[in-house]
Amino acid sequence: MKQLISQCPIEEVMQILSGRWPTLLVYYLKDGTKRFSDLRRDNPTISHKMLTLELRKLENAGIVSRAEFEGYPLRVEYDLTPAGLQLVPLLDALGGWWENANGAAQVSVPPVKQPSSDRRRALHRKISS
Repeated sequence: MKQLISQCPIEEVMQILSGRWPTLLVYYLKDGTKRFSDLRRDNPTISHKMLTLELRKLENAGIVSRAEFEGYPLRVEYDLTPAGLQLVPLLDALGGWWENANGAAQVSVPPVKQPSSDRRRALHRKISS
């Protein structure tokens, strides 16, 4: 993990929960124990490798617990720890805040301006050289 810049606890939390997947994984695990395949179904655009890495990160932080069961194939289940369960009201509040803020004033992200085809060709020639 990256070196901390300050001694602020929020910075440590953001190192663990920042990114696209960690908060979503906590959100889906708030309903109870799930198997790896269930989490893949809940998040169909996450790769197998990324899901594994994010679950390990959350497990190392004490937010998620992992239970292995003997047999073939090996069955693995994930659940929130007591520390992970403490995050649920915070995530619910964050989601509620977004719904209120988004409902009051439609927040829109400006579209990314694509360069013209002439500009793209010039950039391509410059990169190729």
